[in-house]
Amino acid sequence: MTEFLSTGARRMRRARERRVTAGIGGAGLMLAMSVFLTGCGGSPDAVRPQSADIDRGRLAHAEHLRTFSTEDVAAELANEEFDTGAVRFGVDTYRLVYETVDPTGGVTTASGLLALPSNGVADLTAVAFEHGTMATKAFGPSVSDHGGELAATITYASAGFAGVTPDYLGLGLGPGPHPYMDVPSATTASLDMLRAARTYVTGVGRTLRPEVDITGFSQGGPAAMDLARTIQGGADNGFRAAAVAAISGPFDLTTAEFPALLSNSLDPTSAVFYSAYFLVAWNRLHHLYQSPNEVFQPPYDQTVEQLFDGSHTEQDIVENLPTTLDALLTPHAIDMLRNPTGELATAVQIANGTCRDWTPQMPIRLYTGSKDRDVIPDNSAHCQTSLREHTPDAQLIDIGDVNHMDSGRKGTAAAVRWFTELVASK
Repeated sequence: MTEFLSTGARRMRRARERRVTAGIGGAGLMLAMSVFLTGCGGSPDAVRPQSADIDRGRLAHAEHLRTFSTEDVAAELANEEFDTGAVRFGVDTYRLVYETVDPTGGVTTASGLLALPSNGVADLTAVAFEHGTMATKAFGPSVSDHGGELAATITYASAGFAGVTPDYLGLGLGPGPHPYMDVPSATTASLDMLRAARTYVTGVGRTLRPEVDITGFSQGGPAAMDLARTIQGGADNGFRAAAVAAISGPFDLTTAEFPALLSNSLDPTSAVFYSAYFLVAWNRLHHLYQSPNEVFQPPYDQTVEQLFDGSHTEQDIVENLPTTLDALLTPHAIDMLRNPTGELATAVQIANGTCRDWTPQMPIRLYTGSKDRDVIPDNSAHCQTSLREHTPDAQLIDIGDVNHMDSGRKGTAAAVRWFTELVASK
């Protein structure tokens, strides 16, 4: 579901109502996307570079979206129930479209949101924000006028950072379906968004410092961790991972999230949504089944794949799914999740591996809410245990008796305070 809004169907309904009220209904934005793509050649594939050489992070298009005064920022954050305590500057937002790679290494494009503070400072520290679960292209951070993803991004920018938020592949103006929960492609899209942001910022007479603070919520938690690991590994010598703040991330599918899902410990609406999205997306990537009826009960086996084509709102999807996991999944699917084997097991190990087998050279904070029934706190606890096998500088912070939505809001407020303290201490 679109994160930062609420649990279950109420979250999806609020997301849809707010965006429709703001004039960003799915049909209107899909028309805008069509116009954009037509201007670049007439189809999603036409915006892809035709050369076999991949110039990762090459900025293909930039567009100024909106100027926020400090009062506008505070109002936007208050409307999304975010903390306004870090608001210091006005903000300008931009949509960037850039070259990157798809999960097979082929050339594609992606879009993302850049937010810059109106503070006159030329040298900026970037905060790379990895957003949570999203199934609707038109709700991508760079194409939606409102929402938690925008609120988080401008929280960092108003505090004096450059907010850099990738839509990920297949969301926003990105062609094709979104490879949900695929950490490697989230990482490549995020690193290349940082490169595109660096190019744009340089072009307007400002610079991004090498130090990058990295944060992520929910699905974005493992993406943030892997981005930090990838930058530390030398993927781009112009960046250095300075700190990581990961909020309520599903770091351990095998021994935390899947068991909670299958024991009915998660919010039922969320559990059904996540399971359907996960199986459809990972089948595209890893060929988990030959026919939908192997994993989805009738009549959903006839419709579920189409629901996750990027054009349906989360509300539409929920209304066309059952209310219980048993009504959605076949016994074979449940067994697949309980005991992953073959290619699924290999892919799950990659998803589980972002906290393992590396030695972070930056401080890490893991934020959780004790009443989270979307991503259970054990995920972050297991992540901390793995990280502390290599570094003592990984803190687990309980931000209170809050649900998934509020852990994102409170985690963002805690992260921006921490990042500000780190910059001030240098």
